[in-house]
Amino acid sequence: MTTQREIAAELGLPIHPPKVEIFDLTDRTNTDAKQQVRPVDEYRVEPCGLYMARPMIDHPSLDYLESWLLPELGLRISDFRRRPGCVRDQDFYVDVVRIEPGEHRWRALDLYLDVAVRQRQDARVLDSEEFVTALRAELLDDETARRAMDTTHRVVDGLARHKYDLPAWLRTLGIELSWRHTG
Repeated sequence: MTTQREIAAELGLPIHPPKVEIFDLTDRTNTDAKQQVRPVDEYRVEPCGLYMARPMIDHPSLDYLESWLLPELGLRISDFRRRPGCVRDQDFYVDVVRIEPGEHRWRALDLYLDVAVRQRQDARVLDSEEFVTALRAELLDDETARRAMDTTHRVVDGLARHKYDLPAWLRTLGIELSWRHTG
């Protein structure tokens, strides 16, 4: 019997297992989705989650990454600083994830769906085709897929109700994020 994964591959659909990232607080490293170990400038554990700040080494348009892992919300919220001359097309990037906090190591499993936020303008759901392909290829179970969809809807609804002001929406949930850099 041919699996959905084999069918997706035969059709040339982009397919990959959910991406995993490791956040090692002891070694001050971040093992990214491509399994590259990156040095981290700062980790900070707060009641709402984990903050990370690190340079974007060898990226053509991005210079610096700041992220918050928010386990209760199932979100990773990132702010990317662009290299000079590169256009900033979003203010925040919201990944729908499953987060496993730990005392010394955190793990994030990307659930394909993302939301690009232009502060006080709009929000766009990204990678829905990738999500559907992963679901068809049985890379996500039904319950995980449902949670990912519910989380995505909750994010878009919350942003819309707060005029696409991400910090304003998060404040209504009792979350105040702080960032190293702005813009």
